[in-house]
Amino acid sequence: MLTITPQAAKKITDFLKTEDTAQGKALRLRVAASGCAGYEYKIGFDDKTPADKILPQSGFDVIVDADSLKFVENATIDYTEDETSSGFKIKNPLEKGSCGCGKSKQF
Repeated sequence: MLTITPQAAKKITDFLKTEDTAQGKALRLRVAASGCAGYEYKIGFDDKTPADKILPQSGFDVIVDADSLKFVENATIDYTEDETSSGFKIKNPLEKGSCGCGKSKQF
């Protein structure tokens, strides 16, 4: 089961309320072939399609395509902020490794 931490849920809800491009959409989580290790997570706001798996959350939906679901179904999405950076972080027990910069993942 995909887990959204309270910090991530708050940030997603804030985006849905304040960003014009996110209003009326769901959070799409996808895994795409990319980078030197093989795959990269893609997160953004998108419209639902009939082929999407819808993962209801408190106040919003997460949508995942069938090809990505097998990679992310047990992942946790968190949001972190400190003096030098901020952003969503995905912790996934299925990851077997990553490239040197950490952006590209192996499954």
